[in-house]
Amino acid sequence: MIQEITPKVFHNEFANITEPPAETDVIFAFQGRFLLCRQEEDGKMVFPSVEDFRPWLTREREEKAPSGELLRYLFCIDDTRYYLYRGDTNGYAPETEEALAGFSFEKLFTLRTGYPQDVCFAAITAYHLYAWYRDNTFCGRCGGRMKHSETERAACCPSCGNIVYPRINPAVIIGLTDGDSIVMTRYAGRETKGNALIAGFCEIGETAEETVKREVMEEVGLEVEDIRYYKSQPWGFELDLLMGFFCKVKGSRDIHMDERELSSAKWIKREDITSDPNGISLTSEMIHHFHVHPEEFA
Repeated sequence: MIQEITPKVFHNEFANITEPPAETDVIFAFQGRFLLCRQEEDGKMVFPSVEDFRPWLTREREEKAPSGELLRYLFCIDDTRYYLYRGDTNGYAPETEEALAGFSFEKLFTLRTGYPQDVCFAAITAYHLYAWYRDNTFCGRCGGRMKHSETERAACCPSCGNIVYPRINPAVIIGLTDGDSIVMTRYAGRETKGNALIAGFCEIGETAEETVKREVMEEVGLEVEDIRYYKSQPWGFELDLLMGFFCKVKGSRDIHMDERELSSAKWIKREDITSDPNGISLTSEMIHHFHVHPEEFA
């Protein structure tokens, strides 16, 4: 999965770094769901360094930043520091593409097919934080301008005392099985067109296991039993924390698909599955696990 970057180490603890960044530190700049980068012919993802960005880190540009801060430290992987470019109120950098030869704004999902994996993981985690900074410029309680804490990763309102931490959406990925078959789906109206598993967000007052039961019933009209936790995954593409579960169908296996959510849903036999042992998503790993471990699903 994309977050599995061993032997490299992801250091996401908050740090109020005040010294200037090194020339080799990496900068992520976003325009909505587009990211400033360069993808080479072999798929390698390259992102601008502080040295590349130097023309935009002048005093004049600094004064145009909404809080007087053009770069915000995010985290590091091993000794490489990663920063977010905040060139205007929303964190967008519409002028940057003109200045940085060789870089352009590409779709966020380009990261799904790129490498090195640790750098792609850094980029998608940076997007997760970018979206949080972008959406919390002003206080949702009183409308005042938020300030960022110097002691923790939090946005604080000086007017009413409201504190907002990074948003994380809990969601479940569900491997619904019946002997040597598993339900595979395709989403309706989504950017991704490949096979998926049943999935959905946890609702207020609901356990993850209750979400499994509800989502299966809503999406394919089936009851489940023997719910077993598998693994979890941070999924910055959608600001989620994914929790994977396998379960067995209970009673009828006749699918009644929710056509608003899905474009297809069907039982697929293990022998007909083509799985990827190196998939970056929890969904792909769960499909592969079902494919290669029939003894767990007898």
